[in-house]
Amino acid sequence: MTVLVLTRPTDATADLVIAELNERSIPVRRLDPGVFPEALNMTARIGPDLTSWQGALRGRHQDVSFSDIRSVYYRRPGAFRFHPDMTEQDTRWAQAEAQAGLGGLLYSLPCLWVNHPNRNALATFPPVALAAAARGGLSVPRTLITNDPVEAREFVSALPGQVAAYKALGTTHPDDHDDRPQALWTTQVRPGEIDESVRRTAHQFQEWVDKDYEVRLTVVAHNLFAAEIHAGSDASRIDFRTDYGSLTFKPCGVPEHIAGGVHMLTYTFGLQYVALDFLVNPQGRWYLVDVNPNGQWGFIPDLRAPITRALADLLESAHP
Repeated sequence: MTVLVLTRPTDATADLVIAELNERSIPVRRLDPGVFPEALNMTARIGPDLTSWQGALRGRHQDVSFSDIRSVYYRRPGAFRFHPDMTEQDTRWAQAEAQAGLGGLLYSLPCLWVNHPNRNALATFPPVALAAAARGGLSVPRTLITNDPVEAREFVSALPGQVAAYKALGTTHPDDHDDRPQALWTTQVRPGEIDESVRRTAHQFQEWVDKDYEVRLTVVAHNLFAAEIHAGSDASRIDFRTDYGSLTFKPCGVPEHIAGGVHMLTYTFGLQYVALDFLVNPQGRWYLVDVNPNGQWGFIPDLRAPITRALADLLESAHP
C-alpha cells in the first residue's frame, strides 16, 4: 500500500515526511498534479460492479494505482499547466475540466487525507475559522471585516492605543511584475492611515494584542506540539515570518482549556493536521489569530523530528 504525496517538485516540508517514510520502507509516490496533462496521464473506470474508481496515474518516472493508495498527504500541489498553443478561452475550459476530472478522481479516493482539500478550503477562510474557534471556547482578538473606511476608522479608534493589526484574508498577492504569489505580512494601522481604497475589497482589522510571546501549536491527529516563539527584532514582533533569523524557540505545554478548544476546532473541520498561531499576553491569556491547515513546522528545531514522525505514523497506519 502506497502513501501518495501531492505537492510541488520543491517542498522542503514534504521532503521531511517522505524521507521518514522511506526510512521505514513504506512505499511513497510523490506527484505534482500541476504537470497534468502534459506530463501525466490518468485513466479511471467505474460501473455496476465497482464501488470506487479503478485506474492509475502514469507519469514520466513512476505510476500509481488508485487501489494501492492507503493515504494522501496533500501539501502544496502546483496549478495545472496547459499547452502554450491553446487559446485563453480553451485554457479556461481545460482548467475547469482538469479540476473536475483529475481533481475529482483524487478527491474521491476512499482513504485517509492529511488533509482533504475541501476540508482545508473551508478552514482557510478566516471568518469561518475564527467563528469556529470562538464557539469552541478559544479567545480571539476583537476583529472587524469590512469594506467601509468609516467603520474601519471607528473600530481602530476604539482600540487600546488606537492601533490595529491589518491582516490579509488570503495569504498571497500577485507580484507586480510576474504574477507569482507574494507573501503579505501583518502590519500595524492607525485611523488616519485608513483611506477610501478600503472600499475596493474586503479588509480585516484586528485588535493589536500586547503579546509577551507567540505560540505555534501544531496538531497531528490527537497529538499537540507547541513552542513559544520569542521575537528578536521589531519586524518579527509585528510578524515573525519577516525575520526568522531573530527568533528563539522553546517547546511548551498547552493549557487544558486551550487543548480542549483546539480539539473541538479540528473536529469541526475534520482536520488531521493544522498549524495554529496564538498570541500570549503578559497575563498569560492565549489569543488565536491564525488557522493554517497546511502550515509548515520545520522552522522549529526541537519539534521538527517529533512532528515528522507523527505525520509518518498517521500516514503509515491508515487503512483504505
